Amino acid sequence: MNSKSVTIIIGGGIAAYKSLELIRLLKKSGVRVRAVLTRAGAEFVTPLSLSALTCEPVYQNLFDLDNEAQMGHIQLSRSADLIIVAPATADLMAKMASGLANDLASTLLLATDTPVLIAPAMNVRMWKHPATMRNLAILKADGIALIGPDEGDMACGEFGFGRMKEPEAIFVAAQAALGAPGPLTGKHILITSGPTHEPIDPVRYIANRSSGRQGAAIANALVRLGASVSYITGPVSVPTPAGVTEIKVETALQMFDAVKAALPADAAIFVAAVADWRVDCADTKKIKKNAGKLPSFSFCENPDILANICALPKQTRPALVIGFAAETDNVLDNARAKKKRKKCDWLITNDVSGDVMGGANNQITLLRDEGEENWPLMSKDEMATRLATQLTKAITSS
Repeated sequence: MNSKSVTIIIGGGIAAYKSLELIRLLKKSGVRVRAVLTRAGAEFVTPLSLSALTCEPVYQNLFDLDNEAQMGHIQLSRSADLIIVAPATADLMAKMASGLANDLASTLLLATDTPVLIAPAMNVRMWKHPATMRNLAILKADGIALIGPDEGDMACGEFGFGRMKEPEAIFVAAQAALGAPGPLTGKHILITSGPTHEPIDPVRYIANRSSGRQGAAIANALVRLGASVSYITGPVSVPTPAGVTEIKVETALQMFDAVKAALPADAAIFVAAVADWRVDCADTKKIKKNAGKLPSFSFCENPDILANICALPKQTRPALVIGFAAETDNVLDNARAKKKRKKCDWLITNDVSGDVMGGANNQITLLRDEGEENWPLMSKDEMATRLATQLTKAITSS
């Protein structure tokens, strides 16, 4: 990273303060950083603080004669290996999508042929607005890399998507964009996510409330660390994590086949809420309502994917197998029994009697042979980052 150079554009938003920590992380890794501060960004962070951290002049004005004499905006736009926009406000994203060039930041972005990474930050209603979604689609089609935003509480008092990713996550994404190998580079990790749908007839099925958010968050965290991720997912509405190999399935039998086909792997994380049972013989035609007569079904067990993978011979079994246990009562006792019964290396359990399934937050206990850890309530993204860090230590220490 010592030979790399980054230009960071700081938009106007409360998340601008996070850019200071991002600059510190980049500088600590040996990257040369130049800062471009928008007029709105200067309402939140000062040129003096940016200059002190970057050890470089701070660029603010398109028609600054001194700065243009030292480094013109065209040269500034092309002298870096990566341009990071953090925070990328709705206004900056709109300018980028429309090709506007009415200030230094937008002119620089229009004139560059350097890779660009944006970290959006805005109010949840602004993020969800059709105009922002259109601009986002244009930027993605133009090859702009995206990280975030996260879901959570906002400075305005609202809750939802729009929080800028934490500096550590943006730093890892920047490392990947700059071609620096992550700690999990060369490692293959298998993840199952979401629910399964077990058909009753062509229009009805048995399912559960899993949204797939936690599995997607874990996949994102592992990709940022350089892992090659096979992401086997049941039917979900959450976006597919960038950089994964996605395998879409519907039933537990399909998920089991996909897991076996994705082996070998260095680690396997079974986040999916797989249905325990399926209808023995699903009807090929829609079951019609018959007044006064209720249909009856015969059920059979689905394969236990976690137990089957844990039972594989050592040479084909992943070195680290992590299971999940969603419980509503006697949470720890049931989880301990499940870990022993399934013979997995780690087991993550949580109480899903509230809004965890489908919600944004999670509170888990991590069970390992060497002990148990009770983690505090945190966002699913934060939980994923923490788990990815521990997994990295476990599979790279040997």
